[in-house]
Amino acid sequence: MLKKELLYEGKAKKIFKTENDLELLMEYKDSLTAFNALKKGEFAGKGALNCKISTLIFETLSKNQVKHHWLKTLEGNQMLVQKTTIIPLEVVVRNVIAGSLAKKLGRKEGETLVQPLVEFYYKDDALADPFVSDDQIVAMGWADLATLEHLKKEAGKINQVLKSMFEKIGLKLVDFKTEFGRNAKQEIILADEISPDCMRLWDLETNKKMDKDRFRQDLGEVEESYQEVYQRLQKGTQI
Repeated sequence: MLKKELLYEGKAKKIFKTENDLELLMEYKDSLTAFNALKKGEFAGKGALNCKISTLIFETLSKNQVKHHWLKTLEGNQMLVQKTTIIPLEVVVRNVIAGSLAKKLGRKEGETLVQPLVEFYYKDDALADPFVSDDQIVAMGWADLATLEHLKKEAGKINQVLKSMFEKIGLKLVDFKTEFGRNAKQEIILADEISPDCMRLWDLETNKKMDKDRFRQDLGEVEESYQEVYQRLQKGTQI
């Protein structure tokens, strides 16, 4: 695949044009960031590892009729995706109290919520991606109420698929962040990576953290945890 113009570089990915106007090349980086990139690190091969993890998850989402931007995975740390116009919202789904929600509510991590919680954050690094309400989103023109309801429904469906997928390999899906966009047909589809960079995964038996919190909280074994998530997923999808 011939890479052309670099369109976007974020904290974890680069997006390039391709010879097909409807397709983009997504390249995963080896970098690790936390706290809106105030903390930085990396490990060799992380990009390729996240690419493989995301591929296995996208394949499972496809089997469960979830529409997404992934088309196929290329060599190493690259995948081909549909070109989308991103809705400027981060969609966060929480099953268990952890992270910023625990801090905001003064609760200990680990309490299971009565029902999954879907939250929206305005996608803007300069503003540290602030939490926004449905009314604020509509008032600012980022999305209408019908679109928000669709995003909640799709996020809920993705949550159910992922929870089941991870439970089968001994992992608890605590929460995850994703993004959506509109493709050439104006369909709203999942348009982000799905990896331990953007979700919290705990071992079901020990509650050991198996995600980027190991980097955020200086717990060590970051690479080893990502590798274990991949190995479990690889075995689980072969069953």
